[in-house]
Amino acid sequence: MGYPISTGTKCLPSQQLYKKSRSKIPQQLLHTGTDPGKLGHSGTAGRGGVSMPSAFQFQCHLVLIFLAASKGETRYLEVRDAGEDDPFLLLSEDLKRELSAGQIYRRSLRCIDMLSTEGQFTFTADQPQLHCATFFIGEPEELITIHYDFVNIDCRGGDFLKVFDGWILKGEKFPSSLDHPLTTSQRYVDFCESGDVQRSIRSSQNVAMIFFRIQQAGNGFTVTVKKNSNLFPCNVISQTPSGRFTMVIPHQHRNCSFSIIYPVVIKISDLILGHLNGLFLKKPSAGCAGVGDFVELLGGAGLDPSKMFPLADLCHSFHGSAQMKIGCDNTVLRMVSSGKHINRVTFEYHQLDLQETETRKENSIEEFCFPSI
Repeated sequence: MGYPISTGTKCLPSQQLYKKSRSKIPQQLLHTGTDPGKLGHSGTAGRGGVSMPSAFQFQCHLVLIFLAASKGETRYLEVRDAGEDDPFLLLSEDLKRELSAGQIYRRSLRCIDMLSTEGQFTFTADQPQLHCATFFIGEPEELITIHYDFVNIDCRGGDFLKVFDGWILKGEKFPSSLDHPLTTSQRYVDFCESGDVQRSIRSSQNVAMIFFRIQQAGNGFTVTVKKNSNLFPCNVISQTPSGRFTMVIPHQHRNCSFSIIYPVVIKISDLILGHLNGLFLKKPSAGCAGVGDFVELLGGAGLDPSKMFPLADLCHSFHGSAQMKIGCDNTVLRMVSSGKHINRVTFEYHQLDLQETETRKENSIEEFCFPSI
């Protein structure tokens, strides 16, 4: 027996998701300023709402990255400098052969870059570089280890080199502060403060990032990136717009979010929470309040699940099919666990096409997901 959550799209689709795949990434998205915790910050919003200008710029950046990644069969993606015409380059056949032969992959980093492969990466400034970042992403079941091989920066002169456990863009973090085992300040590792004491940093999920400021030409650093297996993946950003995943939380009091940075159709086929069968649509005065173990579906236009709008709650176990169309720029399946049960949810997802979203516009909730026009 199926459990249809909704037949309509729950967020207004962003038409620009399908039109901007070759736009350039604006450099101002990565403004570090004096507070690295507010990387690119231009205002905050409460749960279910975001600032239109920042949300649009932020989402263009992320969606372009993931649209490019979805076009290839590889797990590697790099982002060119913001000033170049084509911001993306997919893995070449030569590099595939090199990696399959067991050789260590090496290349230079750009000021703004993205990587999903292991290797050794070097950045050398050819001019003052004030607002730079590299984003790392692995498969859902992988953790990322970043090791400093060589660092030559002027910490006293204002340079910095920091690792962040997760991603942060426009002041929004993934995982959110509610879902990460460390405090926000503990998620930063500053080379200028730790030095040789902590040369290797391991992420808590499949994404991590470094951001840096290097003002003297010729200075730079080299890092080695490795992947480690994660037996029970918790917080995940999907590399692709479609897939299937099983999230398991074994007797742990924690919250886990699976983020899909696309409008999607998501279908939950199996949910085990140690309760009786049942399903509740999200209502202002109802839902799973008071239930220690549940799954919620969230939609929004930002990165932080805690600032997204809750669309539906699933409070009890079931076997079958629960499907929902979510036309938001970002969709998150979030499991909340009390630690009293072995909780498990299996789901699959695929990207909504433009025709699917346009056919049911009358059921969209405009005030929760804004149009990007």
